Amino acid sequence: MNAEHDLSFHAMGSEIRLLIGSPLVASASPAEEAASRERAYIEDFAARLSRFRSDSELCALNADPRERVPASLLLRAAVSAAVWAAQRSGGLIDPTLVGALERLGYERSRDGERPAPLTESLALAGPRRPATPDPAGRWRAISIDETAGVVARPVGVRIDTGGTGKGLCADAVAHRLRRYSRFVVDCGGDLAIGGVGAQLDPYEVEIEHPRSGETIRVIRVGAGGVATSGVNVNLWSDALGRPRHHLIDPSTGEPAWTGVIGATALAPSTLEAETLAKMALLAGPAGARRVLERYGGLIVHDDGDVEEIGPLDAPVGVLAHPGSAA
Repeated sequence: MNAEHDLSFHAMGSEIRLLIGSPLVASASPAEEAASRERAYIEDFAARLSRFRSDSELCALNADPRERVPASLLLRAAVSAAVWAAQRSGGLIDPTLVGALERLGYERSRDGERPAPLTESLALAGPRRPATPDPAGRWRAISIDETAGVVARPVGVRIDTGGTGKGLCADAVAHRLRRYSRFVVDCGGDLAIGGVGAQLDPYEVEIEHPRSGETIRVIRVGAGGVATSGVNVNLWSDALGRPRHHLIDPSTGEPAWTGVIGATALAPSTLEAETLAKMALLAGPAGARRVLERYGGLIVHDDGDVEEIGPLDAPVGVLAHPGSAA
C-alpha cells in the first residue's frame, strides 16, 4: 500500500481526519496540498452553516422575514439534504426542531464540554419508546428553487442543517478527492471512503461502544459511507437535573429515549449512512432492525448489549449522494 497523507484538525464541533493516497492523474495536486485545500473547504463549510454563529448563512436564513430567501449553492444543498433526510425517514428526522433544541439547552455550541455520565443519565431518563414524526410536518413546507436560487419556507420556520451537514460535507469532500487512489474523510464519525485502492485493500473501521469507548466491531469498507449516531456525545443535564441530548422525538420536542443508545449504519453515501444511523436510534430496537437490514449496521441497547444487523461485511457500493455542495 502506498503511504497516505494523514491530517487531523478540529471543525464542525468534531474531530476531522483526512487520509489521502497518491494522485491518479498528473493534473491532481499532491496529497498534502489536497489535504490543506479540503481543510479550508471544511472550515468554510462549517462557518457558513453553523447554527451557533450569528454571521452564518444559516442564521441569516432563519432570521430573514421573507418567505423566499436568496441562498448560496452551499446553503441550498444543505437545506436540500436536510429535507431529503426528513423524506427518507418519513419525518422521523425533522430539521425544523430548532426551537425544541433551544428550549432543552442546546441554544449554544457544547463543543469542548464534557458530556454528562451516560449510565447516570439512562437511570434518570423517562420511559423508553420509539420516536414518532410530528403530524404537523413543517419540513414539508420547505422547498428549494434552484432556478431562482432561493430557499422557500413559511416565515418563522427555522431550519437546522447540523443533523445532515457532516454527512453532506464528507460526501462533497469525497467527490473532490475522486482523482486520488484511496481516501477516508472522517467528519466527526461520519466517514466517506473511496478510491480504487480502497476497493482493492479496504480500510478497517473501528466501531466504539458508547458506554466504554472500547472497540466492539471492526468492519472492512472499500467504498461508501459509515456513520454512527449516539446519545453519549451531546449529553447534558438541565437546571432540574434532567438528562438531555440532541436527538429529539419530533412528536414531543423532548429527547428520545428509545432503548437504543448508539447505532452505526453503512450505506452507499455518508449522508444516507448518517440518516439511517439516526433513524435506527430514534426508531428503537424493532424499528432499527428494519432500517439497517438492507446495508447493514449495528445497535447498542440501553443495557450495553450489541446487536449486529444485516450484511455488515458486504460491500455497499460506490459513493453517490443525493445532493452536492460547493
